[in-house]
Amino acid sequence: MFKRLTVAFFSTGDELRSVGETLAPGTLYDSNRYTLFAMLKRLGVQTIDLGIVRDDRASLNDALRRATQAADVVISSSGVSVGDADFTPELMNSLGDVAFWKIAMRPGRPLAFGRIWSGPRAGTGESALFFGLPGSPVAVMATFYFIVRAALLAMSGATHKSTLRIRATCAGPMKKRAGRTEFQRGIATRHDDGGWSVVTTGPQGSGLLSSMSEANCFIVLEHARSDVDAGDEVEIVPFDGLI
Repeated sequence: MFKRLTVAFFSTGDELRSVGETLAPGTLYDSNRYTLFAMLKRLGVQTIDLGIVRDDRASLNDALRRATQAADVVISSSGVSVGDADFTPELMNSLGDVAFWKIAMRPGRPLAFGRIWSGPRAGTGESALFFGLPGSPVAVMATFYFIVRAALLAMSGATHKSTLRIRATCAGPMKKRAGRTEFQRGIATRHDDGGWSVVTTGPQGSGLLSSMSEANCFIVLEHARSDVDAGDEVEIVPFDGLI
């Protein structure tokens, strides 16, 4: 018997504003929180939206402790890179255990994972699993679907099902650097003979939400793979049933 999972989430950034607020110079809307809410609700978990947390140690420390007291899993977006205001990895070391920080994935390299506690030191008080996601919107979605989602389903007691992957022929070339797994956004087409072809949505910057909204699949380019030529075969993961 599994209880319904509770997930707390928040975004970090002094420049962020919620939808409906007026934007001043140097500010932008926080899309990540709304995206996370939609992805979490699709999984049927209980959600706690902690809003936007300021870029300072005290605010982030307080948010992490409050989230840990209330939830089984805590998810943040932004604050896990190497900038002056990225305090998440540092606080994770003081509040808990860091299993890993940074992965060979694009988009989504600066991803932190571990367990944190609400007490004055690691190992005291309530505990929760923590996922520190990147700040770029597409990186948030990619890391959620290929890393966080599987963990939440397992914790909810769901039977593991491998993500559907289909072989497709590339209709155009794709740039790829060996040494990391890439999840490019693509438009896949099924042909009369049952085969599939795929082309990217265009520029693949991790801040381009249009690369997701115009796509119907992820194009999975393996860790060791380099540039892809037109006519090469790749694997795709359809959005249908996933997003």
